[in-house]
Amino acid sequence: MKDTRVTAIVCCALIVAIGECVWSPVAVGQRDLKEIPVPDAELERKTFILPEGFEVNLYAADPQIAKPIQMNFDAQGRLWIASSSVYPHIKPGEKASDKILVIEDRDRDGTADRTTVFADDLLIPTGVVPGDGGAYVVNSTELLHLQDVDGDGKAERRKVVLSGFGSEDTHHLLHTLRWGHDGALYMNQSIYIHSHIETPYGVKRLGGGGIWRFRPDTLQLEVVCRGFVNPWGHHFDHWGQSFATDGAFREGINYVFPGSVFVTAPGAKRFVAGLNPGSPKHCGLEIVGGAHLPDSWQGNMITNDFRAHRVCRFVVTEDGAGYASRQETELIKSSHTAFRPIDVKMGPDGAIYIADWYNPIIQHGEVDFRDERRDHIHGRIWRISAKKRPLAKRHDLVNATTGELLRALSRQEEWIRLHAKLQLKQRPAPEVKQELKAWLASLDRKAENYWHDRLEALWVYQCLNVIVPGYLGELVAAPDHRVRAAAMRVASQWIEDSRLGTGVLADGAKADALRAYLRAGVRDQHPRVRLEATRGWSRIKSPESARQALVVLEQPMDRFLDFALWQTMRDLKEEWLPAVVSGEFKIERNVSQWVFALRAVEAREAIPILLASLRGGGLDAEQTEEALAAVASLGGAPELGQLLQMVLAPDAELSSKRQVEILVSLLETSRRRKLKPK
Repeated sequence: MKDTRVTAIVCCALIVAIGECVWSPVAVGQRDLKEIPVPDAELERKTFILPEGFEVNLYAADPQIAKPIQMNFDAQGRLWIASSSVYPHIKPGEKASDKILVIEDRDRDGTADRTTVFADDLLIPTGVVPGDGGAYVVNSTELLHLQDVDGDGKAERRKVVLSGFGSEDTHHLLHTLRWGHDGALYMNQSIYIHSHIETPYGVKRLGGGGIWRFRPDTLQLEVVCRGFVNPWGHHFDHWGQSFATDGAFREGINYVFPGSVFVTAPGAKRFVAGLNPGSPKHCGLEIVGGAHLPDSWQGNMITNDFRAHRVCRFVVTEDGAGYASRQETELIKSSHTAFRPIDVKMGPDGAIYIADWYNPIIQHGEVDFRDERRDHIHGRIWRISAKKRPLAKRHDLVNATTGELLRALSRQEEWIRLHAKLQLKQRPAPEVKQELKAWLASLDRKAENYWHDRLEALWVYQCLNVIVPGYLGELVAAPDHRVRAAAMRVASQWIEDSRLGTGVLADGAKADALRAYLRAGVRDQHPRVRLEATRGWSRIKSPESARQALVVLEQPMDRFLDFALWQTMRDLKEEWLPAVVSGEFKIERNVSQWVFALRAVEAREAIPILLASLRGGGLDAEQTEEALAAVASLGGAPELGQLLQMVLAPDAELSSKRQVEILVSLLETSRRRKLKPK
């Protein structure tokens, strides 16, 4: 049943990816589309339906901008846009002329009044995010850093930061650039892309979809998760947890944790399912909040259903190690056939900004690249605000003092906290560290946000690339499990930084303390903390790491934690399996735990160890049943024959119910693997 479901999921994913639902009513409707709407922005605006208490205005539009693919604000409140009129394919002999635009609202009336072309010789730039004195831009197979040297608003300096990203499909290229709370740059790619990236730490590879984590200061690059069909949305919540959306698969919001694997990942044996099975495909993702928006909207996730001309809203709540999600009334919807929301961001004023691709033709495969109905010149940015509520207070983060930036970490607006950290990242580390200690000392322990403020400080240390095990230990012991979970992830990342020598250990500290935090983490009372610690052990390549991770089985499991442990066992297979086969690890002490590990890696070579343990008679009833079940699922014809004899033996100490279960398991194994017990 499980194998059938996996096959069905993979086949479905491939079907929707090839032409993205070629046989859907939407696709058929586009082939027969004859009435092209009048490209009047006001006519489009009048079709919008919003929830009570909200209003929408046009922030920017053609001819100042065209075909916005991705957008991000900088610390000055300017909106940067990756724009491509060439998409979906450049014509033979045509010059690459796509642009990076910078849009400003200088008088802060909610409407842009200046547009600058920052770069104009790009080929289908699928992502842009300002940072490090310029902007990072995806230009087909390369990640560039563009910089304005002489202050004229146009980039003169171009540096290839990373190259080797796959080029198989123009709407699956590297995309969705986003700064993380930890100072790292996160980037997505989609199903058809195969990337091989040379770094100072070796070649990093990602075949198919997934999310990258990149540290521009150290050039560290790693894969956060694998899979998805076309994931054009990724964001972090208030506590540093990751979520993603998929523009070509129907599972709504997806909970992403380190090492998670999603549908279509090449060679994957298991997948993490999304939080909204059957939900329409979505593009982009933003988590809204801030003083400008009503309380009921705080922490809501919004994402674009561009096929149905709407921006959807989800409420995501905690559920064990992971989360649950339910869909609520849309942020905005329209009957206008060319309204195509594809990106959405919170603005510095607390309003919500929507990038409208504006095109009666969408999709990529079922309508010809050269179809004359494709729109190549229009595009809009819409701004949604709450009526009769003051906008967020603006801060000059660029010219702020270090102390002012630290105080901004307590602000309700995530956008302000993020850019405050990114500004601190550019200041001298000794200066920031000194003032950071003073700011921490000034915090009120009784304040509601006390522990979150301290978590923000931990992320500042990450931005500075300074490892502080002592301070981390205080957060590992925090009363709030969300803080402890975030701290476990930092411990995991700092273990990697210390191994590579890219992180600076502060105050003469030693990295050994980080392992102690992971040991405590797998025993924590909250499953999400245990999940983060379990994945942390996967970074430490030793047999002992597997034994430590398996400790989580001593407490209740759920689907997220089960997958995290399963993946960790596979990541550490080359370290622990030889120790089990050689007898270095005596599995009789924790048979149930090691059976989980053996099943995770399908370790047939360990079956003699299991059979020897069974014959030895030292196992209790539960351990005996676990070992028998493992032999049934993993064994070859000889081993299955031995198991059959043991189950049917007159002196077998098994319940009738368990005997039947094992026999059924043997029968299913024989059919599936075409094996007959010898």
